Amino acid sequence: MIQPHGGKLVDRVLKGKDKARALDQAPSLPRLVIDAELVSDIENIATGVYSPLEGFLGAADFRAVLEGSRLASDLAWTIPIVLDVDKATADGLKTGTEVLLAAEDGRPLAILHLREKYGFDKGETAEKVFGTRDPAHPGVAKVLAMKDVLLGGSVDLIEITPTPFDRWKLSPKETRVLFEAKGWRTVVGFQTRNTPHIGHEYVQKAALTFTDGLFINPVIGRKKKGDFKDEVILASYEEAIRLYYLKDRTAMAILQMEMRYAGPREAIHHAILRKNFGCTHIIIGRDHAGVGAYYPPFAAQDIFDEFPDLGIVPMFFRSFSHCKKCGSVVNEKICPHPPSDHIQFSGTKIRDLLVKGECPPAELMRPEVARVIMAFKEPFNE
Repeated sequence: MIQPHGGKLVDRVLKGKDKARALDQAPSLPRLVIDAELVSDIENIATGVYSPLEGFLGAADFRAVLEGSRLASDLAWTIPIVLDVDKATADGLKTGTEVLLAAEDGRPLAILHLREKYGFDKGETAEKVFGTRDPAHPGVAKVLAMKDVLLGGSVDLIEITPTPFDRWKLSPKETRVLFEAKGWRTVVGFQTRNTPHIGHEYVQKAALTFTDGLFINPVIGRKKKGDFKDEVILASYEEAIRLYYLKDRTAMAILQMEMRYAGPREAIHHAILRKNFGCTHIIIGRDHAGVGAYYPPFAAQDIFDEFPDLGIVPMFFRSFSHCKKCGSVVNEKICPHPPSDHIQFSGTKIRDLLVKGECPPAELMRPEVARVIMAFKEPFNE
């Protein structure tokens, strides 16, 4: 099976006596209350999704990621995973000590082994990661709203936070066992933050033709206004898989993480995480992890040329549509018919039809999937 990124699957989930000791120690430690997105980052660190990270980035790694899309060790890494606090809070914490990270309801979640505190330039960070300082970009807006000091250090997870989506949740350790049990030597991962349409099904099954298994891995977490709600994505995929996918060739589990909409950088990030889950390949389509018109349509594919050492194979799909004359989904390499014969897979068009309570054409979306979506009173984030 493919090795995790960096060669070792990180496991910093406390168990047994170590967990009991942390819980006993928790009341005496300085406490930081963290939000749901940081909870997901901590769990992804501790369970190996973010391997080789063992905690929040220190200053040297942070600078290396911004400047060269690599950790200080020269291992590919494109998205800074950081913990921000205000200056007054930072001044009250001593490096070399432990800090309790607690949920908003007060539950102890993790221990931070505080190694360093450092400042950063928000505008520069946004420019390096997102290629823009425009506050209309949702990722930039979040960076500009961050607090002024970053805390670096390893984390130990005390407790995994239950969510409404736990039945779809698998750690990299568990997906690797699953893939091995299924006899899959090659696995293609599919990143999604949308409900499935026929175009998605086409690229998934085309990629599966060349691999042993398909791993559908929806991102569950904070998304922008107008994106599908998490429960809608999962319910619609369950229906599609039930009716139109081979069960012994398909698996689905969630990736609990916010979307950053960082385009090319996030495409590399997504590839690394799927490599940690055990995928040997990943599907990268047009405008992967993009938003608006901030990135050229195929920038998320072109960036892979800069990472020949990534260790996971990208499978590029450039353009595809339904050709009325061919009677099937086609791409520019196989169809001789003019654009007037093609129906494009427009997410906006599909969304508009669903909002009106109209079922999209069967050439665009399976009717059974559309009915699942329309059964939700409000399927989109507000």
